[in-house]
Amino acid sequence: MKRIAIFPGSFDPFTNGHHDVVQRGCELFDNIIIAIGNNSSKSRYFPVQEMVSIIEGVFKDNPQVWVQAYKGLTADFAKEVGAKFLLRGLRNTTDFEYENTIAQANRHVNPELETVFLITSPTLAAINSSIIREIHRFGGNVQDFIPFHLSSLPSNSPG
Repeated sequence: MKRIAIFPGSFDPFTNGHHDVVQRGCELFDNIIIAIGNNSSKSRYFPVQEMVSIIEGVFKDNPQVWVQAYKGLTADFAKEVGAKFLLRGLRNTTDFEYENTIAQANRHVNPELETVFLITSPTLAAINSSIIREIHRFGGNVQDFIPFHLSSLPSNSPG
């Protein structure tokens, strides 16, 4: 049986840290689905379909990695796609506290779902999507933080 993992997140935008977790996860799993969820408590900077296309381009040469947008509970989405694992990256202890709570809730909804944590590579731990959005919103260069080319504001940006 294939070992399928979901790497869920808003990926707004997808960062070099996310890329690193997926690359390392490919050593552990047969397939990784980068699952872009719809977080009802966040408004997006980059449209979901735009980010799906961008991430597909990043992994175009890696058949182990798929990208899919989804709505609803991550644990339910895992059942739909036959994934038994959630892949998550941890930058620090604050991330662990947050992710541990989510892992417990996911396990309650889907008892067959196991969460696997990878510690972020030290050189990538200081950056996050919020910082990248803020730098980009004000015209700063974010190319060192993302694995794709980004030249202009996204189509739905307030800037």
